[in-house]
Amino acid sequence: MVPAIGKRVISEVTAPELLAVLRRVEKRGAIETAHRIKQVACQIFRFAIATGRADRDVAADLRGALKSPRKSHFPAITDPKEAKQLIVAIQGYQGTPLVKAALRLSPLLFCRPGELRHMEWAEVNWNERRIELPASRMKIGEPLIIPLSNQALKILEELYPHTGSGKYIFPFSRGLSRPMSDNAVRTALRTLGYDNEAMTPHGFRAMARTILDEVLGYRVEYIEQQLGHAVKDANARAYNRPMHLDQRTEMMQA
Repeated sequence: MVPAIGKRVISEVTAPELLAVLRRVEKRGAIETAHRIKQVACQIFRFAIATGRADRDVAADLRGALKSPRKSHFPAITDPKEAKQLIVAIQGYQGTPLVKAALRLSPLLFCRPGELRHMEWAEVNWNERRIELPASRMKIGEPLIIPLSNQALKILEELYPHTGSGKYIFPFSRGLSRPMSDNAVRTALRTLGYDNEAMTPHGFRAMARTILDEVLGYRVEYIEQQLGHAVKDANARAYNRPMHLDQRTEMMQA
């Protein structure tokens, strides 16, 4: 991009010129890279507008002009026998108490990896045996209640002496002021022999959804609610997060 238009006065760059640059990247098959370059260009143009160097963001005019990147699913183990092998391997993991707890809780809570890493001790409702995630940290902007099974509760109780004095349940290894690295659970899976082509931290969600539905027979709306997805009833009204809490609590224990 720099050799093509990098020396041009930014206010003179046109949408067709920028598109020509992006098309060259797109033709190489690097569709996601082309989209990232467009996003960076948008940031540059917005900065130029804010500082009086340009009047408009021509990159925004290219919305829909590029091919859509192919959506890829996170690798996940969904076969019950293979899932059992993974759970057994997790129980034998010999890492730090912090990473071991995060790894063991991943299939028990099956929340998004970022939601797990950013969990705070203040969000644990010990009396009600659940974790209460605020709407501000949820993808769909609604709070989520995660009922704790006996096994999950025990893991948290064992972890509390290690990190309970800080904000985060899973703090960064070099300090309590920020959450655990997003690669911690992924690296633990690799240590157990599961690379990114076999299983990812996000894959525990697909594992839970498949087994709860196809093996244990739970209603899809219970599962989708627990996954933090937007779910609507027969009248197209969104279920509120506490709905079906008793059924979801029993499901989480199962």
